[in-house]
Amino acid sequence: MESITNLVNQLNGLVWGPPMLVMILGTGLFLMLRLKFMPLSKIGAGFSLMWQGRKKDDEASGEISPFQALMTCLAATVGTGNIAGVATAIFLGGPGALFWMWCTALVGMATKYCEVVLAVHYREKDERGEHVGGPMYAIKNGLGKKWLWLGSAFAIFGGLAGFGIGNMVQVNSMAHALETTFAIPLWVTGLVTMVITGLVILGGIQRIGKVAAALVPFMCVAYIAASLVVLVVFSDAIPGAFELIFTHAFSPVAATGGFAGAAVMAAIRFGVARGIFSNEAGLGTAGIAQAAGTTTSSVRSGMIGMLGTFIDTIVICSMTGLAIIASGVWTTGASGAALSAAAFEAAMPGLGGSLLSIALVVFAFTTILGWSYFGEKCWEFMVGTKAILPFRILWVLAVPFGAVAQLDFAWLLADTLNGLMAIPNLLSLLLLSPVVVKLTREHFARDTRVGGIEALQR
Repeated sequence: MESITNLVNQLNGLVWGPPMLVMILGTGLFLMLRLKFMPLSKIGAGFSLMWQGRKKDDEASGEISPFQALMTCLAATVGTGNIAGVATAIFLGGPGALFWMWCTALVGMATKYCEVVLAVHYREKDERGEHVGGPMYAIKNGLGKKWLWLGSAFAIFGGLAGFGIGNMVQVNSMAHALETTFAIPLWVTGLVTMVITGLVILGGIQRIGKVAAALVPFMCVAYIAASLVVLVVFSDAIPGAFELIFTHAFSPVAATGGFAGAAVMAAIRFGVARGIFSNEAGLGTAGIAQAAGTTTSSVRSGMIGMLGTFIDTIVICSMTGLAIIASGVWTTGASGAALSAAAFEAAMPGLGGSLLSIALVVFAFTTILGWSYFGEKCWEFMVGTKAILPFRILWVLAVPFGAVAQLDFAWLLADTLNGLMAIPNLLSLLLLSPVVVKLTREHFARDTRVGGIEALQR
């Protein structure tokens, strides 16, 4: 077993090493340039479309509204990475890691836009008449049969990674947070989470979409509000926090307090890696959920989908990072969720740690729901619709096991498989980028013509 663990460790080092991080950032930058920075210039339009997409369009095809599709994506991405992941990046890379998380998110908006456009453009209907899409279908229908092995590789990596990264690791974090803060036994958390998860996911994407649309906006707003309390308490330290972030993004940070110090490469590596882990731009998962959304335009879906990266990293991760740095707890030597909890506890003694534990539980639970759909569609691509019910049952049964098990190896393997998902997805994005550019150009040219005609009519 030790030799297997060492082998997976070495593979993980390669998968999440500098070449992969350069590939993900480079692809995002390439796509942003090809799109002439459209994802950044159209953020406002994206939020407008998101607001309009709260209800299904009867003329559009799909199973859930565009808003529910985005909330399902956010359910999967807004998770432990926003609390523990940000803290780990700062612990290992210093305050400058937050700057590189921002950079990852900004170019990641272009990546996620392209993922969603291709997923919706090349989606198809399964045997039950429901829309299915994602990188595997974009590869199959966009690149042709000779590339089918690449789509299958993505589905295998995603179908297996989900049980770890999107299920057992998440419920394990929930269970330990509740045990530490409220003395709730691990097995109780596992059983309760299993029952609630089963009630939701056995109802399919429609029920997942409804639950996500109700839960995700509330949890995001509540977490932002709690973070703002921390920032108000330490408001005098905020200018200094930004100075630390920008200074240490390009210069080493010396050891101080319990912080061991970090080189610039550490800030870049851990900032980019944790940023990708949090928002999943480049991994291809967003398109799987967005392909189920009602739409008449893949470009409109892409503009809504890219907001997931903005909300996840630019907004929520920034709140966590600023709270940690402004409160000064980043020098204490704590790491992970404990570091984030220390920041909240410093601002709200006796209450902050409990609030953060509750946030962690809700974030992790929604991740279980979102990833259940991602994993299901990966297995459906490989086996067909007959895989759906067995997958859902296995997914639900894995929850209590994850709550009580030691998951060091499962986490390592799932993290590795999660990173491997990026390879087929990024290759397909690069090869199909001309299709995205063409669809985008045609969409905005059509909008311009329609706007001109309406102006003349007035």
